[in-house]
Amino acid sequence: METRKAPIFFYLILSIFLSSLPKSSFSKAPFFPKEALPSKTGYLIVNPSTGSAIYYAFYEAQQSTSALSQTPLLVWLQGGPGCSSMLGNLYELGPWRVHRSNQTIKLEANKGAWNRIFGLLFLDNPIGTGFSIAASPQEIPRDQHGVAEHLFVAIKAFVTMNTSFKSRPIYITGESYAGKYVPAIGSYILTKNRRLLESERVNLAGVAIGNGLTDPKTQVATHALNAYFSGLINEKQKAQLEAAQEEAVKLVDARTWADATNARNEALEMLQSMTGLATLYDMRRKIPYESELVERFLSNVEVKKAFGVNNTAIWEECSYAVEAALHEDVMKSARPMVEVLVRESKVLLYQGQCDLRDGVVSVEAWMRKLNWEGISGFLASERKVWKVGGELAGYVQKWKSLSHVVVLGAGHFVPTDQAVNSQAMIEDWVLERGLFAGAENRNRSSNHGPYL
Repeated sequence: METRKAPIFFYLILSIFLSSLPKSSFSKAPFFPKEALPSKTGYLIVNPSTGSAIYYAFYEAQQSTSALSQTPLLVWLQGGPGCSSMLGNLYELGPWRVHRSNQTIKLEANKGAWNRIFGLLFLDNPIGTGFSIAASPQEIPRDQHGVAEHLFVAIKAFVTMNTSFKSRPIYITGESYAGKYVPAIGSYILTKNRRLLESERVNLAGVAIGNGLTDPKTQVATHALNAYFSGLINEKQKAQLEAAQEEAVKLVDARTWADATNARNEALEMLQSMTGLATLYDMRRKIPYESELVERFLSNVEVKKAFGVNNTAIWEECSYAVEAALHEDVMKSARPMVEVLVRESKVLLYQGQCDLRDGVVSVEAWMRKLNWEGISGFLASERKVWKVGGELAGYVQKWKSLSHVVVLGAGHFVPTDQAVNSQAMIEDWVLERGLFAGAENRNRSSNHGPYL
């Protein structure tokens, strides 16, 4: 999730609604079943001299289909910049998700949890995000190299906690602004591994990016065309929006990074105003995603205790301090890092069909620019109809190490909108089953459990 404010009238309406609820609605301890507790929580120190640390919550696989030492481990990074991965945990792909029940926030089991057969590690990244600790604003990373340095230290610290973690294949996953975090840490791991003894390496197996902002210069130039052919703006508005987009592109070319970020924000605000949509994250929605429920849930004393954080800790969905620190980083491209990963690992890019900010059109535009010897083969490969449980789920295009998925009926938060289908996608991609299988594994079947 990229940090952008919804229209002010939405927050006014939301505040009126919340204030109208009985005062006891959110003050009582939420229903927190024991099985919803993380397997491990804590802090991974990234600067011993200051105490700056990345917060983590880990959930072991519910039904591992292999020996634990070989069970894949997914690492989830939220976007923003500065949005907490506890949002992904409790609103998207974790084993239990928040929901509103009779004006009370409760947890419900997630049938599409990504830790059904994999371990799942949520990291609040960068420091200063969510429950993570930045000793000072100056320590918050200003670019993707700084982000990757901290993440590498944190991941290395985590895998040394348990001997079984060392041999488990690790997949770095994330969405939105993590479209830059994921390739940054992925390529950094590959670089570091070349210099380390085999026993000290991070066992990176692949990376997955959902609705990612990865190559901003290319992506910002697609919004007008996408909105026009979606029937949301007319030709006059298209020309106006294209002019705003071109300004952002020119500023990137001039390397005036802060101004380029501001120009992109203005273009998106123009699109928001032209369309009148509740949110650009999903063109279908009458109200934005209810991610504020996570903040309400995590403000509870008992919940904080369950997640291993101090009662005085204040959780924010997105940190303005982190957003400010990375303001000049926003329009810088991470595409070269993806090019490294697609050569030396495997890459999954997926988008919800209805996202207007970091959706299908914008990602396909930069994919075509990949400096990778396999890109012509990928572009010539067949885009196949993808079904889950016999029902249409979207489309898959795969060539060698690159897979692209369009998830139907989903916006920016794909696992929120299509929980079971997103689970099927990540499991089949990791295990190379179904449409994600290589030629030698083409006949391998998928098994997504009895609920399909």
